Amino acid sequence: MLPFAAMAEGYFSNDATRAERVRDLFDAIAPRYDLINDLQSLGLHRHWKKRLVALADARADQRALDLCCGTGDIAFALARNGADVVGLDFSKPMLDQAIRRNRDLTVTFREGDALDTGLPDGHFDCTTIAFGLRNLASFENGLREMHRLTKPGGKMLVLDFGKPGFAPWRWIYFRYLKWIVPWFGRLICRDAPAYAYIHESLENYPTQDGVEKAMRELGCKEVAIHRILGSAMTINVGVK
Repeated sequence: MLPFAAMAEGYFSNDATRAERVRDLFDAIAPRYDLINDLQSLGLHRHWKKRLVALADARADQRALDLCCGTGDIAFALARNGADVVGLDFSKPMLDQAIRRNRDLTVTFREGDALDTGLPDGHFDCTTIAFGLRNLASFENGLREMHRLTKPGGKMLVLDFGKPGFAPWRWIYFRYLKWIVPWFGRLICRDAPAYAYIHESLENYPTQDGVEKAMRELGCKEVAIHRILGSAMTINVGVK
């Protein structure tokens, strides 16, 4: 565990403690993760995830991988479309929540590192990551791992917070993330720093444009950005 002094500074870090702090964050909020997501997004996160799954277009004869799978929303939706799904996360409490929900479906959940999954090259028809890429120590290495795991012709999809281009909307949106979202964290989880982390992480993440550039540098084709709520949320798609 981190020393108290480090935790007092919050969960975000750009140093060697980053992975440990992020794991501590998700371990702490796992029991109420789904509830607070509903509250802070007014339930809209469910629609954004449905859109990601629709863009993935995974079918019954395909394999899908959901990295940083959390409590399993994306993995379960891909499985309902008939795909053979693996969900991977490095937080055991988050995976415990997913496994408890895995009653009527046959998703395989694994504990592991999204930067070094140990899974075989070119094994999956699509790889997805929702609200997880900006949490990795290197988003570029996260995309490289997704690219390695995806079959030629397969899709890579990233859903995450974006940065609106319209300055007044960006100001309102970032104020919401900086002040209102941590209030939800304090009220529901008694942990405001856990949700202050969202704004902190966005300040150090190149969002949709950086992901698009990195996908092109990996040689992906049909690279596209799907913008939601004026780029408050975005889905990046690329084909290997």
